[in-house]
Amino acid sequence: MRVVQTSSLYETEPMYVQDQERFLNGVCEIDTTLRPMDLLDKLQAIEHDMGRVKTVDKGPRSIDLDLLLYKSEHLTTDRLTVPHALMWEREFVLRPLRDVLVNRTQGAVNPRSLDDSLQRVEHKPLNMFSQVPLGSESAVIRANDPRRPTRVMSILNVTPDSFSDGGKNDPTEDEALKATILSHIASGATIIDVGGQSSRPNAPDITADDELARILPAIAAIKSLPEAAHIAISIDTYRAAVASAAVQAGAHIINDISAGTLDPDMLSTIARLGCTYVMMHMRGTPATMQDPENLAYPFGLIHTICVEIRARLDAAQAAGIRRWRIILDPGIGFAKTPEQNVEILRGLPALVGYRGLENIPWMVGSSRKGFIGKITGVEVAKERSWGTAATVTAAVQGGASVVRVHDVGEMAQVVKMADAMYRV
Repeated sequence: MRVVQTSSLYETEPMYVQDQERFLNGVCEIDTTLRPMDLLDKLQAIEHDMGRVKTVDKGPRSIDLDLLLYKSEHLTTDRLTVPHALMWEREFVLRPLRDVLVNRTQGAVNPRSLDDSLQRVEHKPLNMFSQVPLGSESAVIRANDPRRPTRVMSILNVTPDSFSDGGKNDPTEDEALKATILSHIASGATIIDVGGQSSRPNAPDITADDELARILPAIAAIKSLPEAAHIAISIDTYRAAVASAAVQAGAHIINDISAGTLDPDMLSTIARLGCTYVMMHMRGTPATMQDPENLAYPFGLIHTICVEIRARLDAAQAAGIRRWRIILDPGIGFAKTPEQNVEILRGLPALVGYRGLENIPWMVGSSRKGFIGKITGVEVAKERSWGTAATVTAAVQGGASVVRVHDVGEMAQVVKMADAMYRV
């Protein structure tokens, strides 16, 4: 058996026997040569090996593997019914199944019939929330929970040439670096994003070894602090070798501005690492992203971003990255004009709800960017906190689950206020 793709992972309340723990539910599409009854035997053997002991029908169990569909076949025996007889009444089956089948036009189940069935069962809400794991303390993002707190990702650039804070954090100055990290944590960051390669337009390229020499001391500094035990460590890189070494050193998240387009080994590396992966929409490279051809969106900006990032999502899943490990980013400032950046902030609800991208969390990184300076007239990047605050509020209102910021304390307050207004 080979896993082809997975759904998002959903946490749900128990549906039948109420006195038990909440469940995690997902759907896997697999490629197999086994026939249905042989596959059922295999699934039940896996359940047994994982310690399942069935005591009460639909009661507590450590694992439950059901065969929902088998190609376009219909089968009824005393042990197995395909398509699964009860799936049409179960939102915890239909929703993840829709993730997997959303673009299918052939098969035993049509995605539109799934939509219709979901509408019929959604009047009995299960408080069913998708989950993306973040850090070592089992923190998760529940992208479709209307009450979820927005996560603050602080920017810790250890570069000499980033656009607004280059040279501020020297990776060789351990005590100063730890003081900055502690400040970020005290100010409200729950994710720290470490950057060792500037991605500003026309930034000089560096080697993977140079990038690692910058970020590895920062990872070590974070992990050495007891106050950072709950912090998710993110690494801002588009290089597979850097991603691999960073995760081995203790990073939890890889934040890739290229969604795997700048290094052909990135997607397979992320699949092997099994870490959470932020995929950003960008065209070209940091050197070419502002070229005219990369700024043209003749079929509409929001629609085109969704189509192009959906293609990268499909590529990621084909490489073996699980859907429940993915966070999306519309790429504000990357292959976008100032006007287009504003359009993204205005159109976030359409991005978040785009067919095939539902229930995946989005991150927005607008902090101090050039379009804010152009609109407000503030030329110095580090003085753009007021304009940034407006964009962070728009991001929360639009449905972002994570905001990536420089001014941690100020933006954490903005997020708290925006959450109070919009996360209800």
